[in-house]
Amino acid sequence: MAKEKKNLDWGNLSFKYQPCDYSYVCNYKDGTWEEGGLSTEHTITLSEDAGIYQYCQEIFEGMKAYTTEDGSIVVFRPDLNAKRMADSARRMVMPPFPEDKFVDAVKQVVAGNEAWVPPFGSGATLYIRPFMIATGEVLGLGASDQYQFRIFVTPVGPYFKAGAKAVKLTVPAYDRAAPMGTGNIKAGLNYGMSLYPTLQAHEGGYSENLYLDSRSRTYVEETGGTNVLFVDKKGGLVVPVSATDSILPSITRRSLVELAQHLGIPVEERPVRFDEVVAGDFAECGCIGTAAVISHVAKIEAEGVDVTFPDCGEEGGPVLRRLRDALVGIQTCKDPDPFGWVVKIV
Repeated sequence: MAKEKKNLDWGNLSFKYQPCDYSYVCNYKDGTWEEGGLSTEHTITLSEDAGIYQYCQEIFEGMKAYTTEDGSIVVFRPDLNAKRMADSARRMVMPPFPEDKFVDAVKQVVAGNEAWVPPFGSGATLYIRPFMIATGEVLGLGASDQYQFRIFVTPVGPYFKAGAKAVKLTVPAYDRAAPMGTGNIKAGLNYGMSLYPTLQAHEGGYSENLYLDSRSRTYVEETGGTNVLFVDKKGGLVVPVSATDSILPSITRRSLVELAQHLGIPVEERPVRFDEVVAGDFAECGCIGTAAVISHVAKIEAEGVDVTFPDCGEEGGPVLRRLRDALVGIQTCKDPDPFGWVVKIV
């Protein structure tokens, strides 16, 4: 029998953390991962010389759990998050958390926090944050020999304050990631670099920054927290890719590309020059990711830049709106899942 939901104002949740009943914890020591399991402890105590503090060995993932119309609870493509986290671990010289164990841990922590999963139709979701940190002491430059993998969950509302309304971007003077650096993995150090320009963007009245490639500042990469997509004036999806491997391989982006192809929408994956955007070659633009799903972009403004996407009103343009509705329909089991992407928890 399903557990009774917590007494929260589900329709007015913000994107902020609040502890739930359980987290999942698993430690790595002496070359092996322990069994791991659920914990009611939501704090971490470490040596001041722990590798996370000294050399920023940290990686994370972002996922969501949904309550379906029939009351079931599901997650979306957790196997891809498991693989991406393993790839991130290898790049950061950390022991990959076993992918099957990752999926099982997600199932455990979501089931344990069933009462915190927002009800169907509320517009809210249970955000799932797996992460790994270096816990062993390390003073000389090098990798730690001990790590902790954790998952916490928290119920959340929309990622952007505008909710489903279209957002406005600017182009910062700063770079997000170095060519051939760590931009293609989900590590906290990448996001730390964007905090100051994000603060400046918010002070200027913008929701996010649109970053250009740091080598030539010619090509579109992504925002501080999401990938971006464009729709050309013929209704085709245009997906920016990076020649220097500095764009995060978003699971939402990958799913939208596969979904677009399934729906017969033309898809082009290629480097996108920013001068194409400035010239008005695109009818729609969207910020995409686990937290945002698709947030429609109404304008991009910066010094000498004033771009309006003609098909994007307050509720977004027709192509990205169609894709968003189709993806959310699959994620919440409102619509059939022809791909086998959804995993039922309870």
